[in-house]
Amino acid sequence: MKTENITRITLEDAIRRKGEGKTDWERLRREEAAGIEPEKDPDEGEFDWSRAQVTMPRPKQAVSVRLDADVLDFFRAEGRGYQTRINAVLRGYMKAHQS
Repeated sequence: MKTENITRITLEDAIRRKGEGKTDWERLRREEAAGIEPEKDPDEGEFDWSRAQVTMPRPKQAVSVRLDADVLDFFRAEGRGYQTRINAVLRGYMKAHQS
C-alpha cells in the first residue's frame, strides 16, 4: 500500500465519523416507502446469467523458492499480497516468453 493513500485520524474522530457517508439514507427510505424505484445506472448493463460460464482456477502449489533478500524485501514492502504480486510478475515473464 502506498503511503499517499493512507489517511490517519484519531480514535475520537473515527468514533465521531462512524456511520458517516455520502449516501442520503433518509431520502432513500422516503422513496422506498413511497414505492419509488431507484434510477438505473446508464453505465450498468444487464448481464445474461443464463450464458455465464465459470472456470475454477487450478489450486496453487506450495513450493520452496530461494530469492535474494532485497527482492523479497521489495515485494514485502508493498504490503499484503506480496506472494500474489510475485506470482503475477512470474506469469508476465512466462506469457512474454510463450509468444
